[in-house]
Amino acid sequence: MKKIINKPEDVVDQMIDGLIFGSEDLIERIPGTNVILNKQLSKGKVALVSGGGSGHEPTHAGFVGPGMLAAAVCGQVFTSPAPDQILEAIKQADQGAGVLLVIKNYSGDIMNFEMAEELAAMDEIEVDHIVVDDDIAVEDSTYTAGRRGVAGTILVHKIIGAAAESGLSLKELKALADQVIPSIKTIGVALSAGTVPESGKPGFELEDNEMEYGVGIHGEPGYRREPIKPSREIAEELTDQLRKAFQWKAGDCYGILVNGLGATPLMEQYIFANDVAQLLKSEQIELPFRKIGSYMTSLDMAGLSLTLIQLKDDHWLDWLNAPARTTAW
Repeated sequence: MKKIINKPEDVVDQMIDGLIFGSEDLIERIPGTNVILNKQLSKGKVALVSGGGSGHEPTHAGFVGPGMLAAAVCGQVFTSPAPDQILEAIKQADQGAGVLLVIKNYSGDIMNFEMAEELAAMDEIEVDHIVVDDDIAVEDSTYTAGRRGVAGTILVHKIIGAAAESGLSLKELKALADQVIPSIKTIGVALSAGTVPESGKPGFELEDNEMEYGVGIHGEPGYRREPIKPSREIAEELTDQLRKAFQWKAGDCYGILVNGLGATPLMEQYIFANDVAQLLKSEQIELPFRKIGSYMTSLDMAGLSLTLIQLKDDHWLDWLNAPARTTAW
């Protein structure tokens, strides 16, 4: 294992300190916790809190800041944060209008965030939650009942964060999220596994000439393994799966997120994005929103994911394009 770290058991703690060092005008660490807090919270507005296991940087802490998250809770690598840490994030983030928790669909995350929600209610903080389940690769997988929450979570952070900044109530944001989340779908492909620092071994094995469609962001199994293909053919496979899921038609309007999984250079992401763009253009799909880069990773996994959001409301596009000041957006 070759990694630029000190002790494997210290990676999350030291990673958080480094993140704060780079963006201390925007964010701070709540002492004694792994909670990252927005320094510029909006008084009287709903606060968004998200989080999960570390190893997916810049998610989640990289999206804390004006226009997106009020706070993020960093668990250990691929491990849900504890309820007491989530509760502290809720308490610190609340600005009098309530807190909306954004949870990815993993069993541990749901259990711990819901427990924290119940504890916050005992402190008379108004809290609700939404669950993101955008991965269409497999119905059930390791750590999940139902579909996994993956890179589409970033678009949820952006839309709901901007809507919260515009003054929508907790009830209104929950209703908005219930419309937005089913309109986001993601599918990915892996060329190699990520390596968890404390284990020192890849999460799964692929031969040098193999790739796997649908691998999860914790190395969960996908739906097909086959010899590596050119970018164009990978784009055709992922686009085909999304076409089946959306049942789109010419003239439909979508946003696109091409997301690197940790070890995929931007050069390759751009090539893949261009292939997808040509395919969608040939089907007369409009793409007024585009984002390319590594936003939800899996340590040093090589591969990428493709997310599409059907823009069913003009406000959604406005909120995607609204200003946000965070480390990663």
